[in-house]
Amino acid sequence: MTEKLLPLAAMEKVLRKAGADRVSEDAQEALKNVLEDFGHNIALKATRLANHAGRKTIKASDIKLAAKELG
Repeated sequence: MTEKLLPLAAMEKVLRKAGADRVSEDAQEALKNVLEDFGHNIALKATRLANHAGRKTIKASDIKLAAKELG
């Protein structure tokens, strides 16, 4: 069993806000997995950036830069 980080209900809200009339549970699960993987990669990169700058604290700028570099 994997750790549940993002709720499926939030995935449905995101997809509906994007214009979907109906959303399958498989689609919700797929979006959840993609977002969790991408978020994990951003967190890893942001941690490396903070460490490189000699900080223990991850700042919003680290997250933004990591997302820009990975996205």
